[in-house]
Amino acid sequence: MSREETYQIHYIVALIAEFAKQFHLNQRQAYNYLKRFKGIDYLMSFYDILHTQSFEDAIHDISIICQRNGGALKY
Repeated sequence: MSREETYQIHYIVALIAEFAKQFHLNQRQAYNYLKRFKGIDYLMSFYDILHTQSFEDAIHDISIICQRNGGALKY
């Protein structure tokens, strides 16, 4: 695994943890929600941009993506 892939994984894990805190979920629930409503796909596709933003901004963006894909949680 490359260094960049390792950084990406660490970032995504940290962002899932922050998403869970923001929405009062456990981390498994947060991961399942993000997976179901395309938040993880968005994180993987736009990591290079998202990791330059604050977690607050990234969570806001991801919550919008999830809402557009049927998710009910609102930031």
